[in-house]
Amino acid sequence: MTRPATMTALEKSRPEPGLWRIEAPVPEIGPDDVLIRVRKTGICGTDVHIWNWDDWAAHTVPVPMITGHEFAGEIVEIGRDVTGLAVGQRCSGEGHLIGTDSRQSRAGRFHLDPGTRGIGVNVQGAFAEYLALPAFNVVPLPDDIPDEIGAILDPLGNAVHTALSFDLLGEDVLITGAGPIGIMAAAVCRHAGARHVVITDINPDRLALAAQVVPTARCVDAGREDLRDVIADLGLKQGFDVGLEMSGSQAALDQMVEALVMGGKIALLGIPPGVSPVDWSRIVFKAITIKGVYGREMFETWYKMIAMLQNGLDVSRVITHRFPAADFAKGFAAMASGRSGKVVLDWAA
Repeated sequence: MTRPATMTALEKSRPEPGLWRIEAPVPEIGPDDVLIRVRKTGICGTDVHIWNWDDWAAHTVPVPMITGHEFAGEIVEIGRDVTGLAVGQRCSGEGHLIGTDSRQSRAGRFHLDPGTRGIGVNVQGAFAEYLALPAFNVVPLPDDIPDEIGAILDPLGNAVHTALSFDLLGEDVLITGAGPIGIMAAAVCRHAGARHVVITDINPDRLALAAQVVPTARCVDAGREDLRDVIADLGLKQGFDVGLEMSGSQAALDQMVEALVMGGKIALLGIPPGVSPVDWSRIVFKAITIKGVYGREMFETWYKMIAMLQNGLDVSRVITHRFPAADFAKGFAAMASGRSGKVVLDWAA
C-alpha cells in the first residue's frame, strides 16, 4: 500500500472530560506487527470512563492517548517476520497486550499475565483510521461475520468468558445486569444449552432490549419483582444453579447469593465502585463458588465465540446505534443516555 503520512483519530488530548478529533501520524510497525485499516469500532464502557475522566481514568490513562479497543478492519501491511497473515485479510484483535516472561504467560495462560497492557488505555488505540497491533493479537474474521459484529467481539468475548466459566447444559442461570455484555451472556447461555435464563436490571430500556435480543430469556425488573416469585413461577426446586454478575451492584450480588442453590456457582465480571460489604457467612454456608473474570481467555474464548456465531448465535440486535466516526460525540451521548445497547462507529463513512 501507499502509506499515508497522517490519519484521523480520537484522542484524549487533555486531562478533562471529552475526546478530540485530531490528525496523527500513521503508526509504524515492527517486524512482528501488522498495520490494520480500521473499518468499525465499538464504544465500550471503559471508553466512557475515559471520556468522563473519572478517578480511574485519571490514574490509569496517560495523556495524550488515542483511545478505543473494540475494532474490526483489514490488514494493509505486515512486518517482515509475520507469518500466517496476509495483506487484505479481514480481522479483529485481542486488545490485551501481554509479556512473555511471567509464570502465567510461560504456562500458556496469557489472559492472566500481570504485565498486561491495553490498547486505547495504556498504548495507542483503535479509534483511528489505522492501528498497529502485534500479529500474535490478530484474530482473522471469517467471511460470514460482518465488520460490525467483528467490532464487538471484545465485549462478546467478555460475555462468553463469563458465561462459559461453568457448565451450562440443563442449568438454570441468573444474570444480574442487562447491559450489552449481560444481554449477550444471556444469548450465549441459551445457545449453550441452559434451561432457564433470567436477566435482571432496574433500567426498563435495557430490559426491553434484552427481550428483543434474547426473546426466550425471562427479563425481570429487580425493583418491581421478587426473585423468589420468579423462582416459584419457573418451578425451580431450590433456586438457580449458576449466577453471572454483570452489574457491579452489591445489592444485585446479595440477591444472587440468596437466589442460588446450595453449592451454586457465581462468575463475577461486574466491577463494584469502591469497597463493598459482603456477607461472607452466607457464601460460606451455602458453599458457593465464586470466580472473578477478566477479559478473554487467549485465544480459546475467541475460538468459541466465532464458532458459536457461525453456528447460529445471534447478537446483532444488541447494536442499537451506528454513527460515522466524525459523529463520535453523538455515539458517546447515546452511551451516556443509558438507553443504548452497543454503539458502533464507522471509520469508512
